[in-house]
Amino acid sequence: MQCPLLYRFRVIDKLPEKPSEAATRGTLVHAVLERLFDAPAVDRTAPRAKALIPGQWDRLLESKPELTELFEGDEEGERLAGWLGEAERLVERWFSLEDPTRLEPAERELFVETELDSGLRLRGVIDRIDVAPTGEVRIVDYKTGKAPRPEYAEGALFQMKFYALVIWRLKNVVPRRLQLVYLGSGDVLTYDPVPADLERVERKLLALWEAIRLATETGEWRPRPTKLCGWCDHRAVCPEFGGTPPVYPLSVRPAEPVEGVQGRMEPVRPGAGQPVALEGP
Repeated sequence: MQCPLLYRFRVIDKLPEKPSEAATRGTLVHAVLERLFDAPAVDRTAPRAKALIPGQWDRLLESKPELTELFEGDEEGERLAGWLGEAERLVERWFSLEDPTRLEPAERELFVETELDSGLRLRGVIDRIDVAPTGEVRIVDYKTGKAPRPEYAEGALFQMKFYALVIWRLKNVVPRRLQLVYLGSGDVLTYDPVPADLERVERKLLALWEAIRLATETGEWRPRPTKLCGWCDHRAVCPEFGGTPPVYPLSVRPAEPVEGVQGRMEPVRPGAGQPVALEGP
């Protein structure tokens, strides 16, 4: 949805990308908030959460040694200290938005996967699921950035509706509430979905899948320039910046006229026998 050519570079060409300080900080903060719920409710305090940061950072480095590249040349450790300090501020801000002593999540970092009637497989990882005593389900997602302006809120909610659709298809339960917690700005965005919302999301996903299938077969992956291009690792091979994409690794066939997206959803195999699935952002 962001950029078809970027999808190709990541999913088909599998071009490497440099670690990002912002994305890695988000991973670290998510890990801390997940682990905090291991403690009894009374011990879920801001000091305890901040104390988890060094250990979770060490664990992250163990699992992804390439993250040491983020702070190369930082001999005095000043950049790393500032980066960890920002993670502390984000964790501390969470306590002004939610009270973990009153929460008992049903699930944390839950991997979910389902297959639609069309054969399209959906999967993702949900940060937190809360279930009320009366059975209502709330899906919660933490964001370490700032909340979008109102005119862009729908794009942010699409991810949550994606998760809600998966839960609906898996459990036959429409989540009562979708909640985005923006630690960067201290905002909470909520939305209460209804079945018609999720049916629209399913139709949109089928149309997106059809576009992916067609582009995979024809090799026509077009760039979609936005302000986000400035953060893209692949500008050197992007035609929008004068670059030339790698040779397309799949066989192609001429594009055929498409009328609607009602055709059969055939599995696309971009390499090594691995079928493509749509994943939550």
